[in-house]
Amino acid sequence: MTATQITELDAQVARTEDLSGLRCPMPILRTKKALAQMQAGAILKVTTTDPAAVDDLAVFCKQTGHVLLAQSPSDDGVSAQHWIARKP
Repeated sequence: MTATQITELDAQVARTEDLSGLRCPMPILRTKKALAQMQAGAILKVTTTDPAAVDDLAVFCKQTGHVLLAQSPSDDGVSAQHWIARKP
């Protein structure tokens, strides 16, 4: 993702969750809880440090109908950011 694309997504974010330090299954459970409290179409930005979260969140979105808009590893190589739109 380019910096411009990230900036554009960040401008649309309705809620953020910093799930750094949490291991599977907690990032998925916290993401599910946050999305349940949001309106349809609203964008959630999640920050994770669990290496499995990239794949886990992709599978979670596919199974639940939420839309994974983007995923971006941070420059530190440890954390990642995920943008998810709540299903309609």
